[in-house]
Amino acid sequence: MSETTSTHQDQERETAHHKQPVLLVRILKSSWFYTVLLCLAILGTAGGFLYMRITNSRVYTDTATISAPEIALAPDVSGTLEAVYVQDGDFVKANTPVARVGNEIIKTTVDSLVISENNDIGALFNPGQSVVTVIDPSQLRVHAQVEEDKGLDRIKVGDRVIFTVDAFGSKEFVGVVSSISPTATASDVVFNISNSRQEQNFDVKIRFDTSAYPELKNGMSARAWIYQ
Repeated sequence: MSETTSTHQDQERETAHHKQPVLLVRILKSSWFYTVLLCLAILGTAGGFLYMRITNSRVYTDTATISAPEIALAPDVSGTLEAVYVQDGDFVKANTPVARVGNEIIKTTVDSLVISENNDIGALFNPGQSVVTVIDPSQLRVHAQVEEDKGLDRIKVGDRVIFTVDAFGSKEFVGVVSSISPTATASDVVFNISNSRQEQNFDVKIRFDTSAYPELKNGMSARAWIYQ
């Protein structure tokens, strides 16, 4: 074999030797690219699945109000209103006098928050006619309205609830479902030209620790996420 031929072969081997790392890098780069794509696809699928699972495991409503049952304090017998001892916003203990009608002293039955009073001194009040209206703050609940076709069938007593209150922005509060109304708040079914039914809403009551959230007041608006 001539020296020229030998040199040429050596050059080809040298060139091939240099090409191998370049080709390997290209293969590795290509594999890395497709690996990244595969990982992104897996993450996207997993994220979508997780999102769907979370979405399907909760019921959301932005129609909710914090309130407690109103207690009307009224005389047992007819008489003239002689005096009122409390005003709107007062906190009073149980058995506290709030008004006098004739000779009858009207008292609270539980620790109460006064939400309204009638100061029409000299007016005649009959049995059952409220002189002072109060609520029991410990009975405050979130009253959430849930449409019958928006997950009502998935809600159960004891379900965990996260809710926010408009007055406190995005601050989250925790509660549990305490009751689900057996009757719709709007029972009439009506039809329009498009033959669509009127939406039926059900009241879902949510209990929370009133001592932990003293800032929550009667009448505040709320949003609720009910988790199954």
